[in-house]
Amino acid sequence: MNLTELRFDEKGLIPAIVQDVQSKEVLTLAYMNEESLKKSLETRETWFYSRSRQELWHKGETSGDTQEIADIRYDCDQDALVVLVDPNGPACHKGTYSCFSDSLIDEDSVDVASDRFAVLSELEKVIAEREKTRPEGSYTTYLFSEGVDKILKKVGEEASEVIIAAKNRDKNELSWETADLLYHVLVLLQEQNVPLDDVLAVLRQRHTKTNEKE
Repeated sequence: MNLTELRFDEKGLIPAIVQDVQSKEVLTLAYMNEESLKKSLETRETWFYSRSRQELWHKGETSGDTQEIADIRYDCDQDALVVLVDPNGPACHKGTYSCFSDSLIDEDSVDVASDRFAVLSELEKVIAEREKTRPEGSYTTYLFSEGVDKILKKVGEEASEVIIAAKNRDKNELSWETADLLYHVLVLLQEQNVPLDDVLAVLRQRHTKTNEKE
């Protein structure tokens, strides 16, 4: 579409929600004017307009925490953007993965049982955060620092442990080893820039074809 078709506000700005293309975590809310949007499209890295400084700013220009743009989408009213990015570091100036790290709702009151697979989504977000921030002492940081060969070795080891637990008919051991395998597979997917959603899409596609055959 033509950028002039977007509905910038009276100050010439449009809100831009920045989202990790892999984990789907919302990283920050910023604003763009037409110039910063053009620069973002040209460089495929995020450029914003600072309302406090009243100037353009290139995310990561000084910190190195740039955001590579995968896609930019606009809403049905054409007055807001979602910028899907592959971040090269923390999004927040405080050094956190996302600017939205605090909650108004007590976590203990959230009914996680309502979505039994929510833990996979949360784990994917944590792994994505660890890759970007690399906190010291984190096992996930260690895996990313060692690289793909180490991650693949751990996936192979955990798969073997799952097989052994199943052969032993040990349900408790099988649960633990399967959890370890799933974790290491999620680390591998993050290292390979493959969102869990892509894997789920394949499963849905296969399920649909299976039902069609039946």
